[in-house]
This record gives sequence, structure tokens and C-alpha cells, in this order.
Amino acid sequence: MAQKKVLFITPEIFPYFPEGYISNICRYLPQGIQERENEIRTFMPKFGCVNEHRHMLHEVIRLSGQNIIIEDTDHPLIIKVASLQNVRMQIYFIDSEDYFKRKTPYYDAEGVFYPDNDSRAIFYAKGVIETVRKLGWQPDIIHCHGWISALVPLFIKSVYKDDPLLQGAKIVYSIYPDQFPEKFSTSFAKKLRQTNIPSEHLTKFRSPGYDQLIQLAIDFSDAIAITPEAKKKLITSAQESGKPILEHPEDDNYVDLYDEFYDELLATE
Repeated sequence: MAQKKVLFITPEIFPYFPEGYISNICRYLPQGIQERENEIRTFMPKFGCVNEHRHMLHEVIRLSGQNIIIEDTDHPLIIKVASLQNVRMQIYFIDSEDYFKRKTPYYDAEGVFYPDNDSRAIFYAKGVIETVRKLGWQPDIIHCHGWISALVPLFIKSVYKDDPLLQGAKIVYSIYPDQFPEKFSTSFAKKLRQTNIPSEHLTKFRSPGYDQLIQLAIDFSDAIAITPEAKKKLITSAQESGKPILEHPEDDNYVDLYDEFYDELLATE
């Protein structure tokens, strides 16, 4: 098929994040898709554990400066960028003094789940979308990875449903074994309503946690990718949704599978 524009929204990417199952997929899948002569944009949060000096991050002033409002408070959005020089791949980082300066991603040094992780997911989703809009870049595929990107499909299919840059994109959501047992704040649904998410989309958020968040991503995505160790309940839910499913293979030969999967999605209306 013709060249595709693929937006990757990830939780972590090696080498900015320690090497692991998710960080490797989110590193090598975008690279492989780009090497197949497609155009990509790749985002991750700028957690405090990312070494800015070593990886030569720098702020993109023309993209920074927007405010994202969460619970009536303005949170300035900072956009930084770095390049993986050997493969000519650029990574955009969503940064925030309020949400992403901490040295540990989701739990504090005592192992306590950050009470504002729900707000951080809202900020990340909105931050990526607003940055893509500011770039004026129109993706054909939006591929969201991991729970911190799980709100992106909801935002695109509701708040941004009439945006000409985004409304034609096919959304793929990848379910990983990244579950957490904690619940989000009871004010999570209220925070989402304040960002103009319709109330009818939030009926499952009376006791919001990991399962409800991923189910929301399944409901608002066009297709689902399933990794082998993902939570069985959610795999079943994805399979029962009737949406196209890609089962991530056990080995590392997956780039062509995703490339073909994207093409198949774009071939269907």
C-alpha cells in the first residue's frame, strides 16, 4: 500500500527507559514501521528517570506553552525531543512540572501508587493530541500502548471527533500485562467530564481502576492488539468486541504483522 502515517503513543521506550518487554516493543515497532518507508511520530512521558543530558533532550519552544486544565487548574505542557541517531528516529516527550518530574514512574519510593495517576493519564492523552494538532500532522493510524495512553481513543472519538486531522484515523490499542491493583481517585469521572467527555461514556467509572480503564480503550478503539501475558478477562473482552484483533507473537518477528494489520484496517471503511 501507499506510505502510511503512524502515530505511536507509548508509556516507555528503550533506551530512555530500562530495557523490558514494553519498552522494547515501543522502541523497535516504530523503528520497523519507519524502515518500511512509512512516516511516524512517537511519544512517551518525560518521567524524571529519563536522563535529559545523556540522551540530549531539548525543549521545542514552538510546541510548548499550552495549558491543559485538570480540575480547574492550568498545567503547562512542555514538549521535549530527542533522536535515536543511529536509526534517525525522533521521540517527542510530554513533560510537566506537576506530573512527570518524579524519579519513579507510577509508584513512590515507598511503593505507594501516586494518587494523581489518573490526572497524569488525562494530561498525557491531551498533551499528545494537542501537540499532534499543533504540528498539523494527520495520522492514518494511531497506535496506543499501555494503560497511560488508554484515554486517547476516548478523547479522539468524543472531544476531538470533528477534528479533520484526527477523525479519519484508525485507532489501535495494545493491551499489555501492565495491570495495577489500586483504584483511581473517586473524582476521576468528574475530571473527565470537565474535559468535555460526555457523561454517558463514564458509566463504568463509579469505581475506576485498571480494568475499567482498559475496557474504555477497547470500546473506543477500532482494533486491538493483544500481548500474550495480558489480563485474561480483558483479552476475552477484546475478542468478544467483534473488532479486528492482532495477537502479538511470542518471538520478535512482529513488525511485518503490524504493518499488514495497519494496511488491512486502512483498506476497510
